[in-house]
Amino acid sequence: MLISGNGLLDLIKDGVITARPENVNASTIDLTMGSLIEVESPDAGSDPIDLMLKGSISTVQVALPYNLLPGQFCLAHTEEYFKLPDHISCDVLLKSSHARSGLNHALAGWGDAGWHGQLTLEFSNWSQYHLLRLSPGMKCAQVRFFEHAKVPEHLSYSTMGSYNGSVGVTKPSINVRVSGIPYEVSLDSISSM
Repeated sequence: MLISGNGLLDLIKDGVITARPENVNASTIDLTMGSLIEVESPDAGSDPIDLMLKGSISTVQVALPYNLLPGQFCLAHTEEYFKLPDHISCDVLLKSSHARSGLNHALAGWGDAGWHGQLTLEFSNWSQYHLLRLSPGMKCAQVRFFEHAKVPEHLSYSTMGSYNGSVGVTKPSINVRVSGIPYEVSLDSISSM
């Protein structure tokens, strides 16, 4: 069931999301952009990224504000922190006004029940000729929350998720199980082996 209206205010009050009450809409909460982004590095090289290993593009950290170039890709993060219980999941959508200006958000904005952390957002400038200014604190996306039956502990993201507790921009990581316990391995540590 989609949570709306006063139910969204209750999620803020209960600590499910650290958002401003004035950012609550009829059935979504506006999300705001953090102060740093990771922009695709222009000197990334020509080696393919192995998606089977959750490969990551080469990026450079940049403080906002920043003018995103036509065709450029970046990773950003929300100021808001999520702490989803095992009976609530969420999905993230781009603000329509930004989409109409050429900004795109990848379809990867899902928060499984049990997940907690700041959300990493994948943005690109789809326009051909215009720079798009990204600023800290700007309303950049909106989140919908869904209430459902409680998931069993062994299926909760709090048990099996690899991005729990993430703060700031989080690059891909490999979720490995050691004796049934999830263990996160960063790609940086693999490349240094």
